[in-house]
Amino acid sequence: MTVVSSPMAGRVIALDAVPDPVFAGAMVGPGAAVDPPRQPAVAVAPVDGVLVSLHPHAFVVVDQEGHGVLVHLGIDTVQLNGQGFALLAAKGDTVARGQGLVHWDPRAVEASGKSPVCPVIALETSVESLDGLTTGVEVAAGDTLFNWK
Repeated sequence: MTVVSSPMAGRVIALDAVPDPVFAGAMVGPGAAVDPPRQPAVAVAPVDGVLVSLHPHAFVVVDQEGHGVLVHLGIDTVQLNGQGFALLAAKGDTVARGQGLVHWDPRAVEASGKSPVCPVIALETSVESLDGLTTGVEVAAGDTLFNWK
C-alpha cells in the first residue's frame, strides 16, 4: 500500500468539486483536491520516489511500486507560463515525501483569475484502488490524503 500525503495545507475537497471538467470527471485518474490557504506556500512531494515530470504548475512523482501521483497547482495555471512559481527540484531527482518541490502563491493564482484548487491524482488506476479518503477536513502538508491499495 502507498500512503499519498497532501502536498500542501488546506481543505480536502472531492474531485468532482474541482472547477475543471477533466479533473472533476476523473478523466486523468481518481484522487482528491486540496483548496489551499491564500498565502505563499511550498508544494511538497506526496510520496517517496522519482520526480518524472516537473513543470512550474504541476509535477508527477512515481514511487518504488510504480504508482504515479500527479499534483496540479491550481486550475488552468499552465496559462501563467511559470509566473509566480519557483522550482525547488529537478526532473529526475529522487525525492522524499514532504520534500519541497515548488514554491508558489495561491493568492496570486486566484488574483490572476485562476482557481488555486490543487488536484492530487493517482495515475493509471481506478477509484477502487484508493481508500481512506475523507473530504471536508483540514490537512497540513504531509498529512495522509488517501491510501493506494
